[in-house]
Amino acid sequence: MAGVALGIICSALMTWAIYFSTSFDLRQLMYWMMGGFGGVDWQQSWLMIALIPVLIWICCQSQPLNMLALGETSARQLGLPLWFWRNLLVVATGWMVGVSVAMAGAIGFIGLVIPHILRLCGLTDHRVLLPGCALAGAIALLLADVVARLALASAELPIGVVTATLGAPVFIWLLLKSAR
Repeated sequence: MAGVALGIICSALMTWAIYFSTSFDLRQLMYWMMGGFGGVDWQQSWLMIALIPVLIWICCQSQPLNMLALGETSARQLGLPLWFWRNLLVVATGWMVGVSVAMAGAIGFIGLVIPHILRLCGLTDHRVLLPGCALAGAIALLLADVVARLALASAELPIGVVTATLGAPVFIWLLLKSAR
């Protein structure tokens, strides 16, 4: 809850700064924060190349990820060094999220909703779940991009607005479903 509250406070401060700004850079920052592919071009392809080794590595880690999915006690009993794997996965996840956000801005709910939906469909083994999440996430992002481009005739909506509008209710539904 403290993280959510801090995020709301920081968001409010940034919104005030952008609202009163006459600077073009701050307005560009606002569009980047909403997420989208409008500013992405081939000059940033080196960032995508930086993702490849981490993506390959993470896809090869299905066994420790499956062990972690069993819970802390079971993973420890199976001999998994929890501290090591948690830190390693935080670094790998941070790398992937950092590169993705640097390119397209904050596009929310894809990474939260897609894995949960696939787990509800029965995909629990990370050998299948990881590529499934990549494929389903790419399809969801493509559909959100199409909606963002076609929703308004005069302008293109940021993809982050579309994913938040569609993803937030699904995420709330998932939370309510897991609480039962």
